[in-house]
Amino acid sequence: MSDSKSTPIIAIATGNGNAGIGILRLSGPQKSVTEISSKLFSGKKLESRYAYLLPIHDKDGEIIDRGIVIFFAAPFSYTGESVLEIQVHGGRASLEFIQNELLDRFSDLGLRLANPGEFTERAFLNGKIDLIQAEATADLIEASTLQSVKAASRSLRGDFSKEISKLNDELINLRVEVEAMLDFPEEEIDFINQYGSRDKIESIKKHLEDIIKNAKQGEILRDGLRVAIIGETNVGKSSLLNALAGEEVAIVSDIAGTTRDRIKTSINISGVLFHFVDTAGIRETNDAIEKIGIERSKQEISNADIVLQILDVTSLNDEDHKKLDDLLHTIKKEDVPVIRVFNKSDLLDSSQHSISIVSRETVISTSAVTGVGLQELKNALVKLSGVTDNYSVYSARERHLNLLKAASLHLNQASDFIKSNNPQLELFAEELRESSDNLGEIIGKTTSDDLLGKIFSGFCIGK
Repeated sequence: MSDSKSTPIIAIATGNGNAGIGILRLSGPQKSVTEISSKLFSGKKLESRYAYLLPIHDKDGEIIDRGIVIFFAAPFSYTGESVLEIQVHGGRASLEFIQNELLDRFSDLGLRLANPGEFTERAFLNGKIDLIQAEATADLIEASTLQSVKAASRSLRGDFSKEISKLNDELINLRVEVEAMLDFPEEEIDFINQYGSRDKIESIKKHLEDIIKNAKQGEILRDGLRVAIIGETNVGKSSLLNALAGEEVAIVSDIAGTTRDRIKTSINISGVLFHFVDTAGIRETNDAIEKIGIERSKQEISNADIVLQILDVTSLNDEDHKKLDDLLHTIKKEDVPVIRVFNKSDLLDSSQHSISIVSRETVISTSAVTGVGLQELKNALVKLSGVTDNYSVYSARERHLNLLKAASLHLNQASDFIKSNNPQLELFAEELRESSDNLGEIIGKTTSDDLLGKIFSGFCIGK
């Protein structure tokens, strides 16, 4: 949270590096912004939402640059305060010079450098956007695939917020009916049947399940999925990673144990970001450095969303495979899917039969050299992600999912209370309230200052 919301703030709103155009954004109370504007532009009165080509002077009167200046009068601005936007040439040195010059000249008016995300924070505090939209602003800036851009855009325009608000309204309406029941305890059963309370709670639960499903896809589009590539040494893990990435991201060698630590790379497959980790070959070794790499490999498997188990099709060994299977079942989470990849299929001669393996995991035959099976592998990864061309998917975060799951738990408990032969309406109403509070926290109706500080501190300074 900012130290003060009554002081004007300034920051460079464009990214690092040089560009054709750079933007400085200044926001604050109308009186302060108007006074700064008047002194900066020699008393010229700026009409709101008009563009002016004006010189920018330093304190000695020398022209630093000429730029487009736009004044947005409160409350019709991004932050809900009065905003002055200055567009000048985008040299980083020039922008920083102008920014520092303004900070120095107008420090007596309280002008200071904005904190990370403070413009968006003020927009939230002034009711211009809700908390989901504020987070979506950062998600849109950081989006790395077209799918994640579209999902963040849906959240930014309010699609996710509307679904949460609609669901919360359904909960509140049900709570109103329950309070009426509590006022007439002798007629509880009649009220429950008359208003269809049991059916309504089930409908709300179904609505919440749909939101959670879309939010899970949105979280994947935002954060991507962690994929651990595991296998013994020299089965072609690094070669396969290079083939998937389309570039040399891992060292390939015939020497066993070449990969001694994790090699990470992110690959966009059909709009879904997969964070691949090429782990060190898991085997018995006396090499101290390699042992460290193997332990880190085990950690990556434990944290993975998907595991690629790579096997050398030319040297299948049941005992070695059993060791890897035992390792997987020991350290991976039970619900993490496994894709078993039989690599080096190009080395099989025509006399060798194709592989026939019975397995609960997905099984794919590949060649990192010829590219055989790579598209099939990519398709399998996208399928396991669960992401589809769903226009109702919106950008979501772990915070949202945790609160949605908490709301779901309270709804389930509420459903149990009202389904019993002796409905416990007081407890039913309390669980509805808890669920409603969880939904309110998602959009920022019930949010602590500590949480806001954590959220906005992750923004860039000019946003």
